[in-house]
Amino acid sequence: MLLSQAARLIGGKLLGENHTISEIFIDSRAVPSAQALFFALKGERHDGHDYINELYDKGLRTFVVEHPVNPEKYPEAGFLLVGDTLQALQCFASAHRSQFGCPVVGVAGSNGKTIVKEWAHQILQDLMLVTRNPKSYNSQVGVPLSVMLMNRSTQIAIFEAGISQPGEMSRLESIIKPTIGIFTNLGDAHQENFSSIESKLEEKMILFRQAQTLIYCADQNPVHHFVRRSNKGQYNSFTWGHSPDCNLRIKSREVSRQEAGAETRCTTLLLDFLGKEFTLHIPFSDPGSVENALHCAALALSLGCTTDYIAEKIPRLASVAMRMEIKAGVNRCTIINDSYNSDINSLSIALDFLGGMTQHQNKTLILSDILQSGDPEDELYRKVAESVKSKGVSKFHGVGSAIARNAELFTEIMDCRFYDDTDEFIRRFSKADFRDEAVLIKGSRASRFERISRLIEYKTHQTTLEINLNAIVHNLNYFKSKLRPGVRLMAMVKAFAYGAGAYEIAALLQYHRIDYLAVAYADEGVELREAGITTPIVVLNADPDSFETMVVQRLEPEIYNFRSLREFAAAVSHCGSTGYPVHLKIDTGMHRLGFSENELPDLCRELRGCTELRVATIFSHLAASDDARHDEFTECQIETFSRSCEIVESALGRELVKHILNSSGIERFPVAQFNMVRLGIGLHGIGSTPESRDKLQNTGALSSAIVQIKDIPASDTVGYGRRGEAKAAMRIATIPIGYADGLNRKLGCGGGYFMVNGKPAPLVGSVCMDSCMIDVTSIEAQEGDRVIIFGDRPGISEIAEAIGTIPYEVLTSISSRVKRIYLSE
Repeated sequence: MLLSQAARLIGGKLLGENHTISEIFIDSRAVPSAQALFFALKGERHDGHDYINELYDKGLRTFVVEHPVNPEKYPEAGFLLVGDTLQALQCFASAHRSQFGCPVVGVAGSNGKTIVKEWAHQILQDLMLVTRNPKSYNSQVGVPLSVMLMNRSTQIAIFEAGISQPGEMSRLESIIKPTIGIFTNLGDAHQENFSSIESKLEEKMILFRQAQTLIYCADQNPVHHFVRRSNKGQYNSFTWGHSPDCNLRIKSREVSRQEAGAETRCTTLLLDFLGKEFTLHIPFSDPGSVENALHCAALALSLGCTTDYIAEKIPRLASVAMRMEIKAGVNRCTIINDSYNSDINSLSIALDFLGGMTQHQNKTLILSDILQSGDPEDELYRKVAESVKSKGVSKFHGVGSAIARNAELFTEIMDCRFYDDTDEFIRRFSKADFRDEAVLIKGSRASRFERISRLIEYKTHQTTLEINLNAIVHNLNYFKSKLRPGVRLMAMVKAFAYGAGAYEIAALLQYHRIDYLAVAYADEGVELREAGITTPIVVLNADPDSFETMVVQRLEPEIYNFRSLREFAAAVSHCGSTGYPVHLKIDTGMHRLGFSENELPDLCRELRGCTELRVATIFSHLAASDDARHDEFTECQIETFSRSCEIVESALGRELVKHILNSSGIERFPVAQFNMVRLGIGLHGIGSTPESRDKLQNTGALSSAIVQIKDIPASDTVGYGRRGEAKAAMRIATIPIGYADGLNRKLGCGGGYFMVNGKPAPLVGSVCMDSCMIDVTSIEAQEGDRVIIFGDRPGISEIAEAIGTIPYEVLTSISSRVKRIYLSE
């Protein structure tokens, strides 16, 4: 449509040129096409208006803004001026939704929304073309973007809606306008923002005010009573549960054990629908999964599916991978495993992610046939080919008969290969074909691309550290919310980013436009530069032997004494540079590194005569900002730092960027933010106040698997030194993780515990180099079961307390031989 037509839909004023638009987007880091319309959204910590210049330089010409702009500054651009860009985005999506008369399912509730949506898609996809939210795009921004995916081929749409504040659901309802509703359950999520559980229920139910059918579990008494009380005949209820009055009644339930595999237990239900009994086998045993499966069964029945069809489809439900996995691959490759679905919309999101893997120049895509697009086959794969080419993919592997039939569309890509199916790919696979590249694996469930992922993965150690990149972003934003406007942020990625992976974390922080990164040594900074990180990097322990390398790689040193000042100035001069940025360290009481206050007059004289260097920031380090017992000392450090800054700024005749606060300092001493702060352990979910401990998210989960279970008679001993003694008959499980993996020996002999199938299992005997043993006497466990070393429980802080250390040591001790898996939603 023309920009003028969009103006009428959202009530905007057209300024400048009346261009044609073909799609919309909100993320300035990923421009889909020259005809895309950018909505400059304003948030608490980001403002899309700040990136209009950058987008215009990239060739974009259409924008929705809420700040007046000067069209003369952008002579070829067209702007829609609105009062609120988020409301304009939602209004645009609402108008788009109104064009479609197909069934639209709205999913609300405290838990299970994404699973219900994805499982409903798995069940219905053979009958009709389904449009749904990509992953969990269920927010005030995510819902309108999802609804915009509806097209002329859509036969049913399924959209989840998530809220955290009163008043939000009404806006989402006006966009989704569901004809069928599913209410999953009522729990405690986001309860802090509602006066009562009843008020939250009432808010969530707003989504269904225009629905014709509402599906819910009648066993949830608060929900059932609310519906019976509030429903004035506007919709029909389709209920499931144990009551004889339910449309879908549970008559019996049995949990049984399957053969060892991905899932070891299943649930068998005897159900009654319209007086007809049928059996349903659900390939999961936990109550949440059973509940989600029954919501999906009820939806299918309400749409007219037969009980035979549902009984066939439900046992085939597969676990939903909520996030992409990023792993190390063979021959220095990086693997992005997003093989749980394959559709044109999720492909675009995954390709944007692939494009951000700057450590690899070469980008590879392994793609299966795309199922159920609704487009003619040639048109579908023409879109795929155009998208692949526009995202800079240099090597393409097409797996499937349909994609192979359209091979000629991909000829412009440098290296294209096609296979009839996954089996043929595996037969022809050679590790030598993959080297120093980022590899995106994107396949439908039917293609079983997990087999391909296993071929290309580098390590097969059963012990893995999963790092949740979304949780790191959440924690970053939590600390950003504590900062005054204009305060900059330096993030610490030293020591392999506290064990999480230097490049992966640095790339994520660069994507979120962090101001500075900090490493301990120059070689850490060099690795980041060689991997494509362009953000300014500060080296905190700069070695004179590396000074010239630092200048070549544009790494900026911490200068903490006169020797480092003079030797780095000489290195800069030798390289023919001037005005090189450096960072002055002031010792305010920690007494580790830095200039003391009485050295500042001499320092200032040297700096005024040193044209080779330019002071970029001045900073100090708090010794005990997390401990209230030392607050008086901390305040004294801040006062000393403030005096020191005044002396140096006065001598240099300009204001400097100043920073003294670390993670705990950001929380506890907001008055000392100056104009920059440093964030380290807080990124990884470790807080020092009750508020942060409640709001920060755990970012890492270290896990392994049981490799053997033994029955030990009373009085037998376990492990080296016979330090583990069986007081009574017991079952022990051996786990392939030991002190060579970073597991502290103090956890042995009952010093700590792991979690197995939701229950704590204490360690028995000494921790060995490569393994340890746990007590599973009272736990239903079997070989192959996953074991949580730390995660949500036990947490990193709990592990640290058990061994008498700090969370930093727990994180940084994890060996490099432990496979890191990065999860990103």
